[in-house]
Amino acid sequence: MHVLILGGTTEARRLAELLAAGQPAGPRVTTSLAGRVSAPRTPPGEVRVGGFGGAEGLAAWLREHAVGLLVDATHPFAGTITRNAAHAAATAGVPLLVLRRPGWRPVEGDVWHEAGSLAEAAALLPALGRRVFLTTGRTGLAVFAPLADPWFLVRSVDAPEGPRPPRTEVLLDRGPFTLDGERELLRRHRIDVLVTKDSGGAATAPKLTAAREARLPVVVVRRPPVPEGVRVVAEPGQAARWVAEARARRSPRRP
Repeated sequence: MHVLILGGTTEARRLAELLAAGQPAGPRVTTSLAGRVSAPRTPPGEVRVGGFGGAEGLAAWLREHAVGLLVDATHPFAGTITRNAAHAAATAGVPLLVLRRPGWRPVEGDVWHEAGSLAEAAALLPALGRRVFLTTGRTGLAVFAPLADPWFLVRSVDAPEGPRPPRTEVLLDRGPFTLDGERELLRRHRIDVLVTKDSGGAATAPKLTAAREARLPVVVVRRPPVPEGVRVVAEPGQAARWVAEARARRSPRRP
């Protein structure tokens, strides 16, 4: 059986590792990376880089390469890819599973302001602070570009492109981040408001703890919804079991 993993996340890489551990009796595994990060951490197995050309292109690739199972383990905010995966899987008749790490939840002491989009987050900022720690990635900065008064510290893995706020400092860094490091960053740059996507996971969660300790407001951009009817699991181990169960169902029974 050929398993295609739409990857780019820690969970996708871990799933590929779990499936590779079952070789040579395990399935053929291909991980697809979007190619937006300059030096991605490649998983075991086959790797392809680049887009598919939308849902129809992905469906054609599934058929051409005899893919038996599709796992969408992309970033929680890769909404377009997830919608395309659902459409392509239905078109090609390939079972689909979404592997999505759980989102963050506020705890006592948090001062969260939820936003449905980056544009909503930008609209909230003038009333919340003047020194912004923006951790929403290198894309989408254009919606913050009209904000001339706040100062922005933008952290991303690769350098951002396109329009950005006039008062911006870029910090190139890759998680996981430590709590002590996040505390020092907030202190050194005199941050008074944090903006983040609800990415979930432990690698970038320390910034939320540091903001809570400093009693800073946090603008949290909500995730796009998963298409209706698509099964979702939270752990790579659950996805690996789903693959194993699907393979067992398709294996011919011995008399």
